[in-house]
Amino acid sequence: MSKTRIGLYPGTFDPVTKGHYDIIKRAAKLVDKLVVGVAVNAGKGPLFSLEERVAMVREEIGPLMPGATEFEVKPFSNLLMHFAMDIGAAVIIRGLRAVSDFEYEFQMVGMNARLNSEIETVFLMASDNHQFIASRLVKEIGILGGDVAPFVSPRVAERLLTRVAAVKAAEKPE
Repeated sequence: MSKTRIGLYPGTFDPVTKGHYDIIKRAAKLVDKLVVGVAVNAGKGPLFSLEERVAMVREEIGPLMPGATEFEVKPFSNLLMHFAMDIGAAVIIRGLRAVSDFEYEFQMVGMNARLNSEIETVFLMASDNHQFIASRLVKEIGILGGDVAPFVSPRVAERLLTRVAAVKAAEKPE
């Protein structure tokens, strides 16, 4: 019996985009089990709570199950390499959109290798039609009243627009 190859795709997913979904689908071809790790990452000032982001990712990957690859969505707040070791990951999957992503990820790979050289990092280039999508920009488009439909699923678009409306209503002076 062969060992299950576990991959970890970490991110903040605030919100989960079509670009994330594309990387998840493609990463699933490389591993027996894919854990999508949803980071707390309070430093990024998430629009959605950790629980909401986990729920959104679960909803989005639902259509991929059942399949050859097992999926799990788990929140984490510790060091990425510690989380990877906790779940038994052999590989960390990262998506790359542009050269600026590579520079940051290159530094991270070096640091992570120092923490645990047994866990490899694999980069997947964003598909042509997803290279420009960033959660930060999707949130900004939504906040400024633009159409987010090309970048996220209808479920996520509805959640995003509802949250933006609630935030704007809370900010209105009385």
